[in-house]
Amino acid sequence: MESYNKAKFEKNLGLSVDFVQDNHSVSSRNVLRGLHYQKGQWAQAKLVRVVRGRVRDIVVDLRTDSPTFGRHVAVELSSDNSRMLWIPKGLAHGFLSLEDDTTFCYKCDAYYNPKAEAGIRFNDPDLDLDWGVPESEIKLSPRDRALPFFRMLK
Repeated sequence: MESYNKAKFEKNLGLSVDFVQDNHSVSSRNVLRGLHYQKGQWAQAKLVRVVRGRVRDIVVDLRTDSPTFGRHVAVELSSDNSRMLWIPKGLAHGFLSLEDDTTFCYKCDAYYNPKAEAGIRFNDPDLDLDWGVPESEIKLSPRDRALPFFRMLK
């Protein structure tokens, strides 16, 4: 199965992207990663997919000049549905693993820079994100639990 074709991607989306880094993460059930983004010149656009298991993937628009600023989209990505999600620069991204041993893959158009990393809280009341499981069941890193609320970015 072909998972990426630059010519088809550019034709279908009408944009040219030079991916420079690929990442994989493996998560157990109910692990939540995010919501993350990189600031400034290190902002990343990403093409993401799941090659094993399934996730609930959420992106939040942080672009202040966008008509969808502050809104979010949620989608299920899985090895069964083979969907990919294009995430433009300026959006925060997070996902909740819905199965053990879920393998999530990212293609990024900018290199990871720890000094540029940022994020927003997964349970922000202003965003009202529905992760599909009770918050008490979500496994979250201390770093992600301490991320600021969306209103603090404004």
